[in-house]
Amino acid sequence: MQKDGVNKNLVLILVMITSFITPFIGSAVNLALPKISEDFGLNAIGMSWVTMSYILASAVLLVPMGKLADIVGRKRIFFWGNIVLAIGSFLGAISTTGVALIVFRILQGVGSSMIFSTGIALVTSVFQPYERGKAIGLSVTATYVGLSTAPIIGGYLIVWFGWHSLFYVPILVGLISATAMRIAVRQEWAEAKNEKFDLLGTLVYVPSMSIFMFGFSQLPVTHAIVLTALGIVGLTWFIRIELNVETPVFNINLFKTNKLFAFSNLAALINYATTFASTFMLSLYLQYVKGLTPGKAGAILVTQPMVMALVAGWAGRLSDKRDPRILASLGMGFSMVGLLLLIRINAATPIAYLVFTLAILGFGFGLFSSPNTNSIMGSVDKRFLGVASGTVGTMRMTGQMVSMGIATLILKSYIGTDSIKPENYQMFIWAIGTTFVVFAMLSMVGIWASLKRGKSNAVVG
Repeated sequence: MQKDGVNKNLVLILVMITSFITPFIGSAVNLALPKISEDFGLNAIGMSWVTMSYILASAVLLVPMGKLADIVGRKRIFFWGNIVLAIGSFLGAISTTGVALIVFRILQGVGSSMIFSTGIALVTSVFQPYERGKAIGLSVTATYVGLSTAPIIGGYLIVWFGWHSLFYVPILVGLISATAMRIAVRQEWAEAKNEKFDLLGTLVYVPSMSIFMFGFSQLPVTHAIVLTALGIVGLTWFIRIELNVETPVFNINLFKTNKLFAFSNLAALINYATTFASTFMLSLYLQYVKGLTPGKAGAILVTQPMVMALVAGWAGRLSDKRDPRILASLGMGFSMVGLLLLIRINAATPIAYLVFTLAILGFGFGLFSSPNTNSIMGSVDKRFLGVASGTVGTMRMTGQMVSMGIATLILKSYIGTDSIKPENYQMFIWAIGTTFVVFAMLSMVGIWASLKRGKSNAVVG
């Protein structure tokens, strides 16, 4: 099917492929950390940076890359993002030291930020308003499929071909996607091409956001509190700069004047903040309290992203016909129910009960995500589509960091710096309950924000 001479289905397929591979890279490499540590002699901190370097680079560059795409062209940034991802993956595969691997993981993160910040914007650019929700839903589904299959596919790749094989997959995907986009898609989308890129704002935003996200993820130790505070100061300075720049990298006025955009993003931030660390806490619970192997624990936890993947596409199509505000709010309501049900878990909780609650969480998240993204992308003018796409990704990554920060803070308040062991299992279970109480309360705020946005406007462009 064509829109203005563009094969929109091809664009959607390319966006779906990259939507699958970017979360796959982030999740699958975690499985390989023991092997990577063995090869390079990395300690726990070094292993954490193999993961953290990719996440941070991806997260802090989403907004600048989205704005750059609005100026120089979304297809161009998408193309070069795939090339950068392929180069970073190749260099990661042939790394000879842990430091080199971490550096190339950063390069992978740069490529991923270029891809993720333009993917949804490209889909919004080529699909008509009445079918955009369906297309966004399919893209979101691809993301969840990547998260769901990463432990399975990644595990087999590591066993059969070694951890290096995880880096070969994005090389192949990146080169194919870049080539197809360059040859088959002739049109470019750069509605803000006459604007000047805000370099000062970017140079303040990137380090400030990096410091904040890293600091918050390490709470409550002293240096983490200092880093979080410094990050907040830097981000406050960034907001002041953006309010006084003619063409800001991040248009703060979108939050001041566009109620639908502002509250939809707030709802997204809260939704990720209340759900992401659930898997982390339940993974520890299943392996320590229930005594399951990592494989068996993973087989249970995969329930949530699998249900997300099944629901997201349907919810996206439904949001083309029904008010996304109602669908997203219902989704967060289901998530809150799942969180409330998890408050009461203890050592005797049946596995079937956990699978049931994870399915509810997955249903809620899937029902929320596609319609909410549809609301955000439909609330802005064409020249801000890259910024909006980047903002969606930033809310996701920031929410995930906040979620982990909350869970870690509560966990440490109950068991301190001790490892989880039979003597403190009860304290650990109380920590889990407290975490889900906090998440459920935050979900109430999220539902309010989701409803507060008002009815979705007619889609721009």
